[in-house]
Amino acid sequence: MKIKLLTLAVSAAFSTASQAESAGESTITLGEVTVRNAQNEPLLTKNILTSVDVLAADKIEDKQVMNSWELLGQMPGIQLTETRMGAESGKATFRAFNGEGYINGIKVLIDGIPSNVNSGNQRFIDMIFPLEIDYLEVVRGTNDPRYGLHNIGGNFNVGTRQGGNYAEGRLTVGSYNTREVQAAYGRESGGFAQNYFIAKQDADGYRDHSKSEKYSLGGKWFYTTDDRRLKMGLTARIYEHDAEEPGYLTASEMAASRTQSPAKNANDGSERDMKQFAAHADWQVADDLLWSNKLYLNEYKEDRKITFTSYAVGNAPRQRRQWDETQTGLISTLTWRASPMLTVDGGINYEQQDNSYRRDRYNYRVPTDFSATPARVQNDDNYTLNNFGAYVQAIIKPIDALKIIPAFRVDRFSGHTHLNTSGATGSLQDYGWINQPKLSAVYNLTADAHIYANWGKTFQVLTGSTAPAYLIGGQTAYSPSINTGKEIGLKIKPLAGTEARIALWQQDADDEVANMPSTGTTVGLGQTRRKGVDFQISSRLTEKLSLWFSHAIQEAKVVSAYTANGVSLAGKEVFSTPRYITNLGAEYQLGADWRLGLQARAQGDYYIDDLNAQGKYGGFAVLDASVRYSISPSTSIDLQLKNLTDRNYAYVWYDNFFWGGADRPMFSPAPGRSGYLSLNIKM
Repeated sequence: MKIKLLTLAVSAAFSTASQAESAGESTITLGEVTVRNAQNEPLLTKNILTSVDVLAADKIEDKQVMNSWELLGQMPGIQLTETRMGAESGKATFRAFNGEGYINGIKVLIDGIPSNVNSGNQRFIDMIFPLEIDYLEVVRGTNDPRYGLHNIGGNFNVGTRQGGNYAEGRLTVGSYNTREVQAAYGRESGGFAQNYFIAKQDADGYRDHSKSEKYSLGGKWFYTTDDRRLKMGLTARIYEHDAEEPGYLTASEMAASRTQSPAKNANDGSERDMKQFAAHADWQVADDLLWSNKLYLNEYKEDRKITFTSYAVGNAPRQRRQWDETQTGLISTLTWRASPMLTVDGGINYEQQDNSYRRDRYNYRVPTDFSATPARVQNDDNYTLNNFGAYVQAIIKPIDALKIIPAFRVDRFSGHTHLNTSGATGSLQDYGWINQPKLSAVYNLTADAHIYANWGKTFQVLTGSTAPAYLIGGQTAYSPSINTGKEIGLKIKPLAGTEARIALWQQDADDEVANMPSTGTTVGLGQTRRKGVDFQISSRLTEKLSLWFSHAIQEAKVVSAYTANGVSLAGKEVFSTPRYITNLGAEYQLGADWRLGLQARAQGDYYIDDLNAQGKYGGFAVLDASVRYSISPSTSIDLQLKNLTDRNYAYVWYDNFFWGGADRPMFSPAPGRSGYLSLNIKM
């Protein structure tokens, strides 16, 4: 990997506009973040972890996206997997974990509430719209002890608005008959804060048979006592999404028409409903002791009808999948600020999942008739998954220039499944206690230069309703796959208003598994190694001009594994993992009323199969532009042009990677040039 080129780039590139930070932090912030009173709240992530990025509300609220996970594409090293299949629109990943759904290595949180579905997919993030977001926070690597399940390569948290006095609305119209309205309202008085949000989005879509209708409704109610020692609150959010699916195209179909939807997909679509409710309580037990608690309920239901291929024989690719998942959980933490030199933070979490999954298969029709009696019921499963975790970490400052954070986490799992089609039952794999030691350190070379390092272990366990996640009929026992990560980095402020960071990292898994619960597919990848270089820099060059740039070089390779028929995978790249991800952005304030913006994103090609034999696909370079005109202090108009150069690119997957048939890439074309006009009102 071209590490030397990246090192040279440090002295040549632009840099980062962000808030001033306390000595010893390695966080990079893009935008203006509201400073919280940390003394009466849980520890801020930037104070305890070393590879953290924050994207503030002013870089989010005016962005037009069809799905909120796309917002993370502004942040360094984020891979966007844009499947664009109805409600299954895609996801954001990083650290060489791809977004295919086979290895779900990124933990998702909304206001600190775990928000992955059972498989690890990121569907709950669809509930959030840009105007409701206060900040996006990404934690990379293996050194965060706060979370266990799905926290393999790191996590990201979507922080939504809390408190304040505002009334804001955003109305958008644009390409593909897109119509969207967002409204946010907040009032805070006498210790009581209330926040409300509603959004509705309709669009016909870039391709035929890709209409989408969704809405989201949310509320927050918090009370803080006069002495500010007790803060209690409730949060609630509901979401509904009905969407058509246009289906994947062969290369010849896409060459004939990028916007077509094959006849076989005419009845494909998704109906997705999600809910999230939580109770929060932070109690300042003593001046140096804070007890924080979150009790939550997540509900996820989906009915998805899909026809993957045009094969006339068999019924494998013609399926109706139905999920019904309920998660209830508790997160409880204690923070003891013993002295300026020592803070101790620890907690427990418990989550119980009660899930069902049904998969029907249908014989070939054009289009497939999902109202007919299925040819066979592949799955009709009820299963539970219980997770108990605990962690402790200490923030030690032996001298002003040095911060050391040792940590330790343990997790344990249990559960049971019942397969109604066969009557078979089984218990979850007994992984025992999964131990995860971690260590981080930050040293201030100068007031404007910090060197940091971290090391830690995370884990992967199998998910889904059937074997091998559950021991059914003599199933071979699996051990958890342990990931060991290490990183060293340097953050500097070479100029006023400028920040840069470069990091070298590596993450090794001892027994990784590509696991797709919805298809009942498990493929052992064995020992894998991911490594890379992350570089980012941004700067407020003048009062009017800000620039930012990031470049991530990465690779994910199999060290030792074999296919089912004995072919070695050693040295092969993990499929669907690009070798580089690049971001470049600029913002210019042209006078008091006009603001201009440009953002470019690029991603390299990737292999689409485990043997790396089917060629590389999926790379792109896209340029977006925006113009904002302020009519008055409370009213503005945005024009956003996406894919300004009308670049043709597509998401690509390998057809029949897991079921037989012709070997070929299948394509989901990305939209061409598109435009959106928005009216913003703030009161």
